[in-house]
Amino acid sequence: MSYRAPLEDIRLALAAAGATAAADPDLTSAVLEGAARFAEDVLAPLDRIGDQQPARLIGETVVTAPGWDAAYRAFVDGGWPSLSGPEEFGGQGLPQVLASSVIEIWSSANLAFGLCPLLTQGAVDALRAAASPELKARYLPKMVSGEWTGTMNLTEAHAGTDLGALKTRAVPQADGSYRIFGTKIYITYGDHELASNIIHLVLARCPDAPAGTRGISLFVVPKFLVNPDGSLGARNDLRATGLEHKLGIHGSPTCVMTYGERDGAIGHLVGELGRGLNHMFVMMNRARLDVGMQGVATAERATQRALAYARERRQGRSATTPTGAMALIADHPDIRRTLMQMRALTAAARALCLVTAQALDDSDRSLESATRNDAADLAALLTPVAKAFSTDAAVEVASLGVQVHGGSGFIEATGAAQHYRDARILPIYEGANGVQAIDLVTRKLPLQGGRVVHAFMAGLDAQTAEIAASNWPGLAPLAVNLAEANAALREATDWLGRQLPTNPEAALAAATPYLRLFGIAAGGSYLGAAALQSARSGAASAADRRRLAIGAFFAASLSPGARALAKVVMDGATHLPAAGSDWQGLD
Repeated sequence: MSYRAPLEDIRLALAAAGATAAADPDLTSAVLEGAARFAEDVLAPLDRIGDQQPARLIGETVVTAPGWDAAYRAFVDGGWPSLSGPEEFGGQGLPQVLASSVIEIWSSANLAFGLCPLLTQGAVDALRAAASPELKARYLPKMVSGEWTGTMNLTEAHAGTDLGALKTRAVPQADGSYRIFGTKIYITYGDHELASNIIHLVLARCPDAPAGTRGISLFVVPKFLVNPDGSLGARNDLRATGLEHKLGIHGSPTCVMTYGERDGAIGHLVGELGRGLNHMFVMMNRARLDVGMQGVATAERATQRALAYARERRQGRSATTPTGAMALIADHPDIRRTLMQMRALTAAARALCLVTAQALDDSDRSLESATRNDAADLAALLTPVAKAFSTDAAVEVASLGVQVHGGSGFIEATGAAQHYRDARILPIYEGANGVQAIDLVTRKLPLQGGRVVHAFMAGLDAQTAEIAASNWPGLAPLAVNLAEANAALREATDWLGRQLPTNPEAALAAATPYLRLFGIAAGGSYLGAAALQSARSGAASAADRRRLAIGAFFAASLSPGARALAKVVMDGATHLPAAGSDWQGLD
């Protein structure tokens, strides 16, 4: 089944998000259509090849799947890596919300390929925010162009998510550089032959640094040293010493990176000593939104494949099947319900991510300081939801896609299983979804004394009230269900606000169901607002009619779950076994 970029759905979602990119429809269309052609013609045909012929470690070099090297050169030649890059370093400076839409298209076509430019863009953001002018001039132009790629080196085998336990060492040298010694795991595109240099951002600790996260600093460590004139010098003392054999995203090399097997890998400090995690969070926050878009992308691809299969597979009889004939499985009510659930979750995730991307744009581009500050708070509130809700949705939708295929979905030949395997990493990396939920509850709900989340909920209420007041046929029941979901979100939010100071254990136990509740309420509201827009336009296009159907389905079938989730939030901790109890025993 060939991938086709859902350009009309993306354009409508951009408009619904109030996207600045949508204000220039010619530019937006040119970018989206160009990205779609590249994704459909170049990246999508390589997706299955990368899955079946994973990257290999040959000597000290990682070699990617056949065709990937040429595809990456075409990607760079087309100017795609520089899309949202800073103009002062050769980038095009286009809005984040447009770049996020393009990330969806590339990642739908080939998730494993799309990881490489995604991480490079995040590394560019981190260097731009914290590096010295000298380091920016040395590295950013070629990273923005895509000639060089970037990575993030955080975790180690003994540490996992607990970055305060990192042991990688950074030994200061007389010339101001550092020698890096240590081993990092799970380094995406830690080595490959696609680019002439790979710029690693490495978290490490100086000899006299305090324990914990306050002792972590950030260093830029290139694969090849860079001469003063910008040319490449000697190979640095680092290499990929292993490749992980993974459940999915096989085409993406996930490396074990070893630094300092001889004299130490030469690196340079980025920003201030002891603030490495703060500086890296710039990259991680960008990556979290981008991973949310990967969730949208995977859900979209799985939905397209399931829909195509349902429109050609015949089995059983439906109410309208002629005598002696077999029905398309797309005619069976349960399959139609499943496909609508896939579409609705995908659309809600897309809306959440694009609203978050637009908030990031406003926080950076608005001329009014108050608007920038409000947008930054909104982006902070929504980023964990965009990441976690969208990636959980990707796993759910990909699993439903396998189910639509039936037994053939469990067979690799159909391709449905690959989406499920690829999707499963998304809730884990760039901050596991449980961590995102804890961040939402403990750090983002208290922003501005709770004013940020209450202003957001007031906006949801206003959207729902507008739908209810519109009197458009068919939208009244939708508004009722959305209003009930909003009320459930408010009740759970207020409860958490009371628990955080007095009973933090209960708040932490409720974090994951609360994030799901937040995503259901917000996603349903956004889809309801989009349905209202389509109704007002007369639902003239197929895309508008689809938006109406998806909004109504989400409100009827998914929004009612918000009330149950609120109950789980408020009652769930009551039934947790005590820490240290013997409930896990198998005897």
